[in-house]
Amino acid sequence: MRKRYFGRAGLFILAMIFASAFLLPTVLTFSNSFMTQSEIDTNYGMIFESTRPGVGSYVSDSVNLKFIPDIVSADQYITILLKTPVYLLRFLNSVWLVFPIVIFQVGIASFAAYSFTRYQGPFKSFLFFFYIILMLMPYQVTIVPNFIVAEWLGILGSRWAVFFPGIFAPFSVFLLTKFMRRIPSVLIEAAKLDGANEWQIFTKICIPQCRSALYSIAILVFIDYWNMVELPIILLDDWEKQPLSVFLSTINASEAGIAFAAAVVYMVLPLLLFLHGEEALVEGITHSGSVKG
Repeated sequence: MRKRYFGRAGLFILAMIFASAFLLPTVLTFSNSFMTQSEIDTNYGMIFESTRPGVGSYVSDSVNLKFIPDIVSADQYITILLKTPVYLLRFLNSVWLVFPIVIFQVGIASFAAYSFTRYQGPFKSFLFFFYIILMLMPYQVTIVPNFIVAEWLGILGSRWAVFFPGIFAPFSVFLLTKFMRRIPSVLIEAAKLDGANEWQIFTKICIPQCRSALYSIAILVFIDYWNMVELPIILLDDWEKQPLSVFLSTINASEAGIAFAAAVVYMVLPLLLFLHGEEALVEGITHSGSVKG
């Protein structure tokens, strides 16, 4: 009993250490967003010394990680929210790019997963294996084909060039298919005996059973495309259409404080989405929300 108690205590302490290590960058970003630019230069100027001549003359020789600002200032937030509308425009660009991808990818994946679950043809295994191969490929490999296809379709430079690769991504199809296959066949057979057609089975049986999976997939897809950088840079030639994820990487060292505040604003939507659907996310990934057959 005592050995088991100390074993659990050790695992708890180890989990706390890992959790603290993962949360440290987020906590530092939030706290440093309330620092003045001069305090940021004093604490982190050594990092930017090579890119900012003259900074090394008044900064310390080491980086000073601070969790509590000497002077709490909201100037950075006032700048990005009120004085410089370009940040909010880039934030809206991110919203306009990501939300359609999430909605349509989950919708198309629902129909495709249902087809993979119900279809019993000879090419079913081959098609599903093809989806797995596509999912295992790094998306950087598909950037050049996406560029060529977008140019051929005449949509290069428009948001549609980003929408199509995201909407038809195989990730959601794979996860949702594995989830739907766990639905007991007796439920579907009972519905068919009651006179239900395929659409009714899909909407009344499969979708309610996969609610947690749909929510978890939506969260994962949202976070993935919310942080995308390569696709917008290559497929969108108009700088005005670029999302905030791309714009953050262009902020120079003299605007480190603004970068901290913009990063906090950029984290708000994913954080709220995760906190709202944390239980559904865990339930959907572990398949505990479906009825086991």
